[in-house]
Parts: sequence; structure tokens; C-alpha cells
Amino acid sequence: MNGPDRVAEAEAEAESIRQRAMKDADAARRAADAEIESLRRAAQTEVAAARASGDAAKARAETAAADLIADARRTAERESQLQLTALATREQELATRAQSLDRRESELDSAVREIQARRAELEAEGAALEELRSELAAATVRHELEHTAALERVAVLTTEEAKLELLSSVEAAARRDAANLVRSIETEARAEATDRARAIVVDAVQRVASEQTTETVVSVLHLPSDEMKGRIIGREGRNIRAFESVTGVNVIIDDTPEAVLLSCFDPVRREVARITLEKLVLDGRIHPHRIEEIYETAKVEVDELCLRAARDSLAEIGITDLDERLIPTLGRLKYRTSYGQNVLGHLIETAHIAGIMASELGLETSLIKRAAFLHDIGKALTHEVEGSHAIIGADLLRKFGESEAVAHAVEAHHNEVQPKTVEAVLTQAADACSAARPGARRESLEVYVKRLERIEQIATARPGVERVFAMQSGREVRVMVLPEQVDDLAAGVIAREVAKQIEDELTYPGQIRVTVVRESRATEVAH
Repeated sequence: MNGPDRVAEAEAEAESIRQRAMKDADAARRAADAEIESLRRAAQTEVAAARASGDAAKARAETAAADLIADARRTAERESQLQLTALATREQELATRAQSLDRRESELDSAVREIQARRAELEAEGAALEELRSELAAATVRHELEHTAALERVAVLTTEEAKLELLSSVEAAARRDAANLVRSIETEARAEATDRARAIVVDAVQRVASEQTTETVVSVLHLPSDEMKGRIIGREGRNIRAFESVTGVNVIIDDTPEAVLLSCFDPVRREVARITLEKLVLDGRIHPHRIEEIYETAKVEVDELCLRAARDSLAEIGITDLDERLIPTLGRLKYRTSYGQNVLGHLIETAHIAGIMASELGLETSLIKRAAFLHDIGKALTHEVEGSHAIIGADLLRKFGESEAVAHAVEAHHNEVQPKTVEAVLTQAADACSAARPGARRESLEVYVKRLERIEQIATARPGVERVFAMQSGREVRVMVLPEQVDDLAAGVIAREVAKQIEDELTYPGQIRVTVVRESRATEVAH
């Protein structure tokens, strides 16, 4: 085959190959377009399915939200109904109390009218008695004149001698009458003074006796659910460790449903921790950084509460010129208790009692109320400063410019310094009245029993003691001694020693009376 034929054949073959290649390319293109269209339709199908699934989930979420809102509304309605019921009960109690007070007021009015009538009768009898006394005095004068005349007639005496004898007789009679009168006046004055003092104290305590809220070293925080306990603990306990490290308060999570316990001896620190945890639970975000933020906020809030409580107390007592630097220290007593009695409430009550006593005794009340109100301010610093709260408080008051009279009353209210002023004595009395009145303070049974046992042990250790009884809830100790071993002088010594040792060793509210009984008996048998 010649050259042109080969060229023509090659060109034909190349054209054939080109056409087959174009056919194959068109087929591949059509296959790719079909596959792309198929993938597009599949993607659109998946998108439509996902959109339908999302709409269904949204519907379910809206349904769940509606159910939660309905449950919350029902819960709120139940709580509202409970509060309304409690309010109605409280209103009924108040109405009953008001009726009782009205009835008591009516009875008091009747008693006042009876007393006024009796007073009028006594005044009439007094007038009649005065007339009789005048007549008796006139009769006495006449009798003395007659007696003098008789003496002049029958006695062989000079006028001067008769006068001397008469004066001696009158002087002896006057001395005898004066002695009887003095004894009668002393007896009446002593009885009246005792009754008057008892009436002043009882009236003061009754007028300011207020309800006391007892507190312990543990606060309870209620949770919305037990699941919150796990969030408080955190992963591997990091949240609870961070909380205890920041606040200095132990968190006790036990089997108590929907509640945790916060334990700390410092009531201010415990209250800050309680508010911090309460805010964290409400917020829901519990982690170490958030704990520190909420803790700082809670500290500021508690400080503001303390300042507000201190200013309210000062306004109630009527003190307007207290140094501003003392107010934060005073406010910390809002969260301090003594035998279950709130210390700030005790200060207010003591100030009122002291003011009433001073008013009854005709004294100026402002200084005495001030001393009584500030007498326990040192208790706010007993965790920080060594020593007695009375001495700490007096030093603090002197440091911030309080008068020496107030500082002395504060340092002497527990007899660590001998009281020298009437303000100090009345502060002691008002403090004892507030602490010892029924319901003011409480103690645990174990501490109470141990104190009574120790009181009896102290008295039993004295020589010559036969039996010892702690009576009247430990407020009186009766010591029976053997009369052949202990005389009257030694009995007084035993009473003083037992009282002194009880003061030195024990802590107790109010006073403890020590009575030593020495009884001699003579027994014979008639046959």
C-alpha cells in the first residue's frame, strides 16, 4: 500500500477514534449529570426530613415548656393558698389576742376604780386618825400639866428640882416612844422597800419581755431537688472544696432530702456562707470562680444587714451620737447568741429594763440606758481578742471616746471590776433580769446536768457537809451540815466559799443562791 492510502487510512481510523471518544465523553457526561441530579434529590430529601424532625422536636420542647409552666403555676397557686390560709389563721389569732387585751384593759380599769375608792376611804380614815391624834396630843398636854401641878402640891421640892424631875420623866418617855417609832418606821420602810424593788423589777421585765429566737452552730439550706447536691459537690468534689476554702464553713451533705447543712462556730461567717450557697443554687452556675464572686457579694450584703440592724437598735434605744466606728462591731452582734439568746436583742431588752428602773427611781435615764445597751459589745470581738468580753468592751469604748461612766459600767457588769456608780449597779441588775427571766435563754440537757452535778460536788467537798441539794433548776443550793462539826460562824464561811468557787468555775445565767442549813435536834424517849 502506497503512502497516500496509508495516510487516508490513518486519518479515517483517527476520525473513528475521535468519534468513539466523543461518544464515550458524552456518555460519561450524561452519567455524571444523572449522578449529580440523584445526589441533589437525595440531599433535598434529607434536608426535608431534618426540617420535619426539627419541627417535631420544637413542638415537643414547646409542649414540655407548657407543661413546666403549668406545673409552676399550679405550685405557685398551692403556695399562695397555703400563705393565705396561714395569714387568715394569724389574723384570727391577732383578733383573739385583741379581744383578750380589751378584756384585760376592762379588768384593769375596774381594779383602778376600786383602788381609787379604797384610797378615798383611806384618806377619810387618815383624816379621822389625825383628829384623834390631835385630841390625844391635847389630852397628853393636859395630863402633863395636871401631873406637874400634883407634883408641885405633894412633893417637897423646889421648882427647879420639880422641873428637872419632870424633864427626866418626859425625856425617858420620849426616848421610849422614839425608839418604838424608829423600830416601826424601819420595819415598814424595809417591807415597803422590798415590795417596791420587786415591783420595779417585775414591771420592767414584763414591759420589755420579747420573744427570743434560738440559734445553733448549724444552718439548714433547703434545695429545690436532690440533684442540686451533686452540682454543689461538683466533679471530683472540686465545687464543695472551693466553697469550704473560700467561706471557711463546713458543708454537710447527708441523707436529709432536699437539704444541706452549713456548720461553723462563727455566726457571721455562717450567714455569709448561707447567703452565698442560696444565691448559687438560685443562679444554677456553680463553679469555683462563680463561688468567689457570689461570696464577695454576700459579704457586702451581710455587712449591710449588720449596719442596718445596729442603726435600728440605736434608733429604738434613742442613742444618736455613737461613734460611727463602733456601729459595724455592734451590728455583728445580730448573728451572735448566748445560751440561745440573741445578743443584740439582749442589749435592747437590757437597755429598756435599765431605763424603766432608772425612771422608777427618779434618775436620769439616757446615760443608764446607754451603758446597759453597750455592756456586751465586747462579745463581738471575743473570737479575735483574748480576755473577758466586759474588759474588752470597756477598752473598746474608751478607745472610741465613750465617757468613763459608760466604760466603768461595762467593765463592772460581771464584777470583774468593783461597781462604784449607780449606772454600773443598774446595768448589772438589768443584765441579770434580761438573762434570768423565763424563756430568755436555753441550754442543752447535758450541759445543764453537768453544771448541777458540779455544783453539788463543790459543796459536798467541804468538811462537815452532810447532804447537798441543787434546787430550782440550779438557782439555789441547800447545804445541810452536821451541827456538832460546824458552828454558826463556820456555816457562813462555807456559804461564802461555795459561792466563790461556783463563781470561779462555772458559767450560768442569773444568780445562784447558796443556803447553809445547820439544825440541832434534841430527842428523848419517855418510858
